[in-house]
Amino acid sequence: MTLTTAASVPKSATAVDRPLFAEDLATLEAGLRKAAGQHGFTAKVGQTMPIVDTGSGSTEVLVGLGKASDLTEERVRKAAAAFSRTVFNHKAVASTLVSVVTQRAADNAKLTLNDDQILAAAVEGLRLSTYRYRDLKSDYTRSKGAPKIEKMTIVAKGRGLRNRLSTADQVVDAVLLARDMVNEPGGSMTPQKFVEQARDVARQDERLRCTVWSEARIRKERLGGLMAVNQGSEHPPQFVTLTYRPTRPAKSKAKVPHVALVGKGVTFDSGGLSLKTAQGMMTMKIDMAGAAAVLAAMSALPAVGTSIDVTAYIPLTDNMTGPNAQRPGDVFVARNGKSVEVLNTDAEGRLILADALSIASESSVDAIIDIATLTGSATAALGTGYAALMATNDALAARLEDASARTGEKVWRLPLPTEYRTELDSAVADLRNVGSKPFGGALIAGLFLKEFVDGKPWAHIDVGLSVYSDTTKGLVSKGATGFGVRLLVDTLRNWS
Repeated sequence: MTLTTAASVPKSATAVDRPLFAEDLATLEAGLRKAAGQHGFTAKVGQTMPIVDTGSGSTEVLVGLGKASDLTEERVRKAAAAFSRTVFNHKAVASTLVSVVTQRAADNAKLTLNDDQILAAAVEGLRLSTYRYRDLKSDYTRSKGAPKIEKMTIVAKGRGLRNRLSTADQVVDAVLLARDMVNEPGGSMTPQKFVEQARDVARQDERLRCTVWSEARIRKERLGGLMAVNQGSEHPPQFVTLTYRPTRPAKSKAKVPHVALVGKGVTFDSGGLSLKTAQGMMTMKIDMAGAAAVLAAMSALPAVGTSIDVTAYIPLTDNMTGPNAQRPGDVFVARNGKSVEVLNTDAEGRLILADALSIASESSVDAIIDIATLTGSATAALGTGYAALMATNDALAARLEDASARTGEKVWRLPLPTEYRTELDSAVADLRNVGSKPFGGALIAGLFLKEFVDGKPWAHIDVGLSVYSDTTKGLVSKGATGFGVRLLVDTLRNWS
């Protein structure tokens, strides 16, 4: 889909929306108001009602926004997504959503949404809802059920509209990058393929730099967790460091905040010798979704004008059952010198994150944020609509919660209970990688990671299965959701 802007609906558009707040129903023409009542259209958020002009063949779609007093960015996204889904068979489409919502926000001082937020939310809804992963389909099936929208015109006015549209568009591009990477099979999205993608991202902007450690360097740098997980693989491990440094005056001496991102990059997780079930293994190509979210977020930082320094650390391997795979009961020594007894090889993500967190904590960062498909316990507790958030710093947690409210990528803060720490005590090593009881798995995993941040302000986002959808609904289609990309981008762009 190509997005453009115009001051009015172009004649080429064969479908256009008519956004309505619940309060606006009474202002509809009598005949249309009657039809809306017959069809049960009450302008609830995301509710649509197509009206086809039998003479011209054009379509007008009533799109609900709910009560104006309850307007949020997420409601704008949902309305935009509902419109895109309703008109997916049209090639040229126009949306007046931005202009309608912008005008209502301007008329109501209680609505705090600014023009940038409204435009970005609309773009996200319009584009994310039409995504489909079809790279591996044949020519015969590629077009079946695929949205046909080629051109979407956003009807709006305002200073710098095209530049603002471009910024919003590039954030969506980042989400789609993450979705593409996670949707790709684990057999082709290997650590080396991920490295190639990271290098491609770095080439897009001079403010981005990519460094890759090969297996020999990883061993030299004592990344014991990454090496342990990789023992059963035929693909060598990789460790990616991606830096973003904003452009600033040459003589500027002002201290710039520095944030580290860490993403779990297990490109396929068989469970190792603690083998997963066949059912449990079906979607384990998604186990690098945290790494994909970090890489994608980094790709968007130049576009949104992020003013702080950001460094991303991404450990990469798959978790397989080769003849040299680590065994339950094996012990390795992590980067920070702590020895770890591995009692479950399917709790491998925390092992590679331990090394990456150690490296991040050695640098002069103000905060560390990691994101990972770490436990099924997080999803068992919160479902697929929320990610679990744990943090050692309330201010850092608040930043992520604020970004969550703005982006609609929901997080729920869980504790890091110190009384559970004894669950990680090992008889033969400093730590064991799983708790001694089958409860509180997400919290135990968080406590394990805490051992490797060296007291730095740190937040852990356990995305669980929020990175994958079994259905096509709202902003997501079946498959990878790209969860976490917009959350991270929003947090970093609003840091200062």
